[in-house]
Amino acid sequence: MRPRDWSPVRAMTRRLSPDGTRTVTVPAESPRSAVVDCAVYVDGRRQPGEWTFAEALAAARREESGFVWLGLHEPELAEMTEIAESYGLHELAVEDAVKAQQRPKLERFGEVSFLVLRTARYCEHTELTENSEVVETGQVMLFIGPHFLISVRHGDASRLAPVREELESRQDLLLHGPWAVAYAITDRVVDLYLEVADQLEDDMDVLEIEVFDRQATGRIQRIYQLKRELVEFKRAVMPLQRPLLALTTQMNREVPKEVRRYFRDVQDHLSRTVEQVNSYDDLLNSILQARLAQVTVDQNNDMRKIAAWAAIAAVWTAIAGIYGMNFEFMPELKVAYGYPVVLALMLTISLTLYRWFRRNDWL
Repeated sequence: MRPRDWSPVRAMTRRLSPDGTRTVTVPAESPRSAVVDCAVYVDGRRQPGEWTFAEALAAARREESGFVWLGLHEPELAEMTEIAESYGLHELAVEDAVKAQQRPKLERFGEVSFLVLRTARYCEHTELTENSEVVETGQVMLFIGPHFLISVRHGDASRLAPVREELESRQDLLLHGPWAVAYAITDRVVDLYLEVADQLEDDMDVLEIEVFDRQATGRIQRIYQLKRELVEFKRAVMPLQRPLLALTTQMNREVPKEVRRYFRDVQDHLSRTVEQVNSYDDLLNSILQARLAQVTVDQNNDMRKIAAWAAIAAVWTAIAGIYGMNFEFMPELKVAYGYPVVLALMLTISLTLYRWFRRNDWL
């Protein structure tokens, strides 16, 4: 099997129909390969030619400074199992790599380290709505062995082609082997975190202006939607602190000393992102509470207006109710101008109440 050179092979079967004639089934397409790129590096330089994953590993093991970088995108279990047999990957890690539902973590299976990263990308939008997707997330999983690195990418939140291109121009870094590639990928993921955090700040500035504007129209659903997207972003950022700490500690002998320095730089960037995310969470809570307080104030104002108009209407209702009791002996029943006088009295009381409510900002 050559992942780089495979071509669609059509399988055609024949069978006999009831009348004895041969019928041909519909041709079946071969399954796609998840291999994006497979390269062998020796002394920090990419070796020419195209390789299958098995041939690449064999070639890398023949050189002391050789290693393979095998890039996969959303592999199926069958293909991942075949790769695992060639590279000696643990079945539990393989299962995690196929399902792609893991938190950031670092595990050790014999000579192979398994690093899980969650990727994030900011989704551009003209206006923030209650249904806007602000942060798109995915996963990158790395199998790091003595002579290989296998990157398994799920989603399009962080493409690795630019990382490979940049690394191949830095021979001094590639000389450190597979862990140098692991550093470059982790650095790329964390740099995208910083970009997402900066752009989230712009969205929160817009929300803050709308909420605290005199004519506040910001809907609570929009604030809540941004908070949900921030929670999704936090699930990618926060758990990565422990794996990075493990990679930078001096007790970790698998990571070359020089590469650990690079990982410490990534850890600094991650710490900055964590601080930003925590501050954004607090700010969103404050914005949400402020908007809820505004809604409560608006409801109180509406209730005061309703109560004021109800008080004015009660004057007319009370007087009309008294004169509607139909007793035989009631005052002013025989007065010639009693009807207009009572109407004028009700109108005067209503106007007086209206002016009083207006003066006290009830209307």
